[in-house]
Amino acid sequence: MIITIDGPAAAGKGTLASKLSKKYNLAYFDTGMVYRAVGLELMLAGISPEDVEKATDFAQKLTFQRMNELSHHSEFRSANGGKYASVVSSYPQVREALLQMQQNFAKNPVFADGSKADGAIYDGRDTGTVVCPHADVKLFITASPEVRAERRYFEFMSRGHQALYADVLEDIKARDKRDSERATAPMKPAEDAVIFDTSALTIDEVYQKAVKIIDSKQ
Repeated sequence: MIITIDGPAAAGKGTLASKLSKKYNLAYFDTGMVYRAVGLELMLAGISPEDVEKATDFAQKLTFQRMNELSHHSEFRSANGGKYASVVSSYPQVREALLQMQQNFAKNPVFADGSKADGAIYDGRDTGTVVCPHADVKLFITASPEVRAERRYFEFMSRGHQALYADVLEDIKARDKRDSERATAPMKPAEDAVIFDTSALTIDEVYQKAVKIIDSKQ
C-alpha cells in the first residue's frame, strides 16, 4: 500500500505520517528531507541558496546515506534550514534530480534499519501528483497560515531555536507562495485526494479522521 500526504508547511503532515506508518507498518519517507539536505549542503559550504547551479550539483550527488547524515545536523530542522530548503525546492533542475530517488522508494520501500517493507507513506508537497500519482490513498492536509505559524514557532522553541512568531508567519506565507506558484510541480491537491483542514483539530482527531479514510479505501 502506498499513501501520500501532501500540504503546506506545518500543516501536521509529518506527525500524521509518522503515526500512520506505525499503525499500518509502512516505511516512511519525508520528501522534504531531500530538499533540506540540498539546502544544508549549500549552507555548510557558504553558498547562497540562490545559486541554482550549485544546488543542482548537490542534488545530483545526494544519496540516502548522506541525507541521513545531514539530518542529524542542528540546522537541518532550523528556521534557516527551512528557508534554504524552500528556495532550492523551487528549482526545476533540483526537483528533477531528486525525483527518481523519491520514486524508487515506492518500488523498494525499506524501514530505517534497511529491512524491507510492504508499502510506504510519503509526506511532501507533490507526492500525490508527481512522485506517486498511482498511490492507493492520497490525503491533502492544510490549515490557516496563522495556525501553522504558531505550530512551527513552538516547534522551534521546543528544540532550542530562537524565533519570532512574526518572522515565522512571514516565512510560512512566503513558502506557500513559492510552493503554489513554482513552474514545476506546484503544490496542489491531487484530483483524487481527500482534503481536510486541521486548523481546529487536535493531532488525535486528525489521526482518527485519516484512519477512517484509509480503512474505507482498503
